[in-house]
Amino acid sequence: MIAEVIVDITNDQVDKVFDYIARPDTVAGERVTVPFGKRYITGYVLRLKEKSDLPSNILKPLGQPKDDYPVLLPEFLALNDQMRATFHLRNVDCMRLFIPTQLRNDKAKPLYIRFIEITESFNDVELLSLVRKNATKQIELIKYLRPDISYPQAELNRKFGANNVAKLLELRVVRQITSQKLRAPKFTSREDKKVTLTPAQQKVVDSILNNREHEHLIFGVTGSGKTEVYMRIISKVLEEGKNAILLVPEISLTPQVLSTFTARFGENVAILHSGLSDGERFDEWRRIRLGEARIVIGARSAIFAPLENIGAIILDEEHDTSYKAESNPRYITHTVAKIRGEYNHCPVIYGSATPSLDTFYRAKKGEVLLHTLPNRANSKPMPSIEIVNMCDEMRTGNTGIFSGKLLEELDKVVSENNQAMLFLNRRGFSSSMVCRECGYVAKCEDCDVALVYHKADNLLKCHYCNRRYKALTNCPKCGSSYIRMGVVGTEQVAEEISKRFPGVTVLRMDYDTTKNKNELNNLLEKFGKTRPCILVGTQMIAKGHDFPNVTLVGIINADMSLHFSDFRATERTYQLITQVAGRAGRADKDGKVILQTYTPKHYVYRFASNYDYLGFYAKEINLREVAKFPPFSKIIRVLITSENKDEARATTARLYSPIQDYFLNNREQFLYCEAMASPVTRIEKKYRYQILCRFLLDTEPKITDFIYETVSRDKHPSALVFVEINPSNMS
Repeated sequence: MIAEVIVDITNDQVDKVFDYIARPDTVAGERVTVPFGKRYITGYVLRLKEKSDLPSNILKPLGQPKDDYPVLLPEFLALNDQMRATFHLRNVDCMRLFIPTQLRNDKAKPLYIRFIEITESFNDVELLSLVRKNATKQIELIKYLRPDISYPQAELNRKFGANNVAKLLELRVVRQITSQKLRAPKFTSREDKKVTLTPAQQKVVDSILNNREHEHLIFGVTGSGKTEVYMRIISKVLEEGKNAILLVPEISLTPQVLSTFTARFGENVAILHSGLSDGERFDEWRRIRLGEARIVIGARSAIFAPLENIGAIILDEEHDTSYKAESNPRYITHTVAKIRGEYNHCPVIYGSATPSLDTFYRAKKGEVLLHTLPNRANSKPMPSIEIVNMCDEMRTGNTGIFSGKLLEELDKVVSENNQAMLFLNRRGFSSSMVCRECGYVAKCEDCDVALVYHKADNLLKCHYCNRRYKALTNCPKCGSSYIRMGVVGTEQVAEEISKRFPGVTVLRMDYDTTKNKNELNNLLEKFGKTRPCILVGTQMIAKGHDFPNVTLVGIINADMSLHFSDFRATERTYQLITQVAGRAGRADKDGKVILQTYTPKHYVYRFASNYDYLGFYAKEINLREVAKFPPFSKIIRVLITSENKDEARATTARLYSPIQDYFLNNREQFLYCEAMASPVTRIEKKYRYQILCRFLLDTEPKITDFIYETVSRDKHPSALVFVEINPSNMS
């Protein structure tokens, strides 16, 4: 028997199947050690076959498996082929998506704890007679121990001395037992809320369960009870002996979602996301693979959870751009979910109050079944949105961050002992430091971006490569001490609010304050318990959070996401406004939203202030159709990066030449084709150039294949080339 093996090496030259002589007990999906050249490396058995096309005398024997079970599910072996064809990935890239880094690198192992307990065959008198009378610590230890109780050996070693514990083990007075300890992520537990579904919710649940081999979109306003719908569907598939995956876009959402689901489903729930420690991630993955957990909750990468017999796959907040992987290996979570859904014959469910135009367009065409939840589950109205023209504020002499109306409403929140959220999608204190004399802007040495000032650390930080610099006191170019701050960030907003409301707890939730899961959990827990309280945050606060005492949401600068040279700018602005507005008034108290803008007449604010997604969709999809932007066309970006600027430009020119020839010979199929420097021309010392193509869908497969083939033929060790389909970030 021959085993076809993929070796764990990131190199195009060896990204192919190698034949090895299989062991009699070899199974597909196992992780093995294989001889490769003059060394031994890790490989993955893709499949078995009767014979090889290679001469038998050159075949080497397969090594022993590295695990007690096959790490790759049969489903993943099929998924590997489909992902390679769909996303043009290498075999090894897919393998690394399926298996956690901690397992691949052998950096994490099961954690075993040793326990000590009294040997049952002795009574107290017999036990004491076995030790010397002057062995006082051993006698103390025997008297300390109680029958039927196991004590951690490490704890006894500290209290009574390791030598004394070892002596009692030698005398068989006590015995040692070993038990695996799960490194489970910590979260705040909560009580399961027993709720009765509204007729609209029940209709959605029944419709999805009656149409399982489909994709579904639950279009429900914030607070409409989509989470309860998810849980009812999952309850049903669990009763049928099946399992489920629930994806959320932000790590910040997982603690709250996890506590909600654990209250309902107990130890059946596992969590997977990048915020876990190595040990926690390994243990959770292993629990899933061994069938000890039946519900997986996590961010994008949890779509590759090793769960068998899946009965439902759910993508909450499906519109979020984080569901598209923007670094190698590049993939789209929606597409992977669809492939897994087809394999398991289960529904794939997308949920959002502001669906992406692409998904809603597919629903309108009938490719996705549409379900609507137009009202909040508690029948309360959506919070009113009041638009404040900041130009008018400036005319009246208010040049500060906050409008008079927002401060008035914050005063009301504090006096009524409630909570408020202030949203600004920019972290740090200010976006830049600029010399007023000569115009010098402090920039990162490795990236072509301005450095952001963080007052708490008194440092300038690059938000691309994370390099840090001393804050400016004088201009390094002209020596002037007149340094101007750039646009405000969350740190400055929180500082100003603290000054304006002394004695009121002001919390900040952004990347800087939630770098590890404990900080995040503690912050959310503190906010939930503190009144009055004002939470300042980036888009981390915009989705999923459910705090009953939040009565006010302030959007500090709604224009931030609007004025970008990106055809999705208005869509993202509408989504952010609607999502963050939905955090207010979720319980018995009415909510209000103050939206500050310098362009109050823009159509996106008219639709957002009325929660009119259908009106916004109709206008936006019409603009897309007229201008031939996705979903009516496809965009491909070929991104070229190199530390050598000349090499980056040469590679771009070399790749663009055949693509341009194809474009010139097929102009009727293309809407656009051009090569240029990327908007951010340098990141982490690498120069960046791009080739942008936009073309009609009816010719899409042919052009896409041509571009991928062109890129795959041109290999140069000093330049990296990536192909992106409809990239979320064009910078």
